[in-house]
Parts: sequence; structure tokens; C-alpha cells
Amino acid sequence: MTRIKRGTNKKRSHKKILNLAKGHRGSRSKLFRQANESVLHALMYNYIHNKTKKRNFRRLWNVRINAAAREHGISYSVFMSGLKKSGIEIDRKTLSDMAINEPVGFEQLVEKAKSSIN
Repeated sequence: MTRIKRGTNKKRSHKKILNLAKGHRGSRSKLFRQANESVLHALMYNYIHNKTKKRNFRRLWNVRINAAAREHGISYSVFMSGLKKSGIEIDRKTLSDMAINEPVGFEQLVEKAKSSIN
């Protein structure tokens, strides 16, 4: 049976980890073991914080929509319920953007939501 050498594969996998560890401090970007541990933690934190970021943005959009809806005399929950009943499907990010940049369009949505509730 012939002998199989694994040098090239090992070097490729190490290089991949070391490239991911660029920007880490000290031996965490130079030595494979430290870099591997650092990259594993970084990827774990990245996954967790991406979820947190989505959650935080959704909260921000809800606050903005609520503030804009209350200016027109309607609460957030009633407004969202009215939109759903009237068959308007706009995501919260777009609604938040409309509340800030297009108040006239947002006011029309509020009127439609009010009319579908009554």
C-alpha cells in the first residue's frame, strides 16, 4: 500500500483559518491553534449578534411606527390590525421608512387602517 502525504491539504485548511483570523491581535492571527480558537469564537459571536441586530432593528421600527401612528390618533396595535384587515401587506421596515420620509403616504395608510376597523 502506498503512503499518502497530507501536507498540502493541511496547509490549505490552516491557511483558510489564518485568513479568517486576519485583524485579530498577536498570536491569534499568526499561530494556527490560537487562530482556530479565535475564529471559532468570532463566528459564534457573529451568529448570535446577527440575531440580536435583527431583533433590535425590529424594535426600532415598531417604536417609529407607533410614534407616527399616534400622531394621527391611532395606536400601533390598532394600526397594524387595520392594515391586516384591509389587506395591505407592508413590512415594518418599509412602514418605518414611510413614517419618516413620506408622511403623506403614511397618513393615507392610517386612514385606510381606520376605515377598515370601523
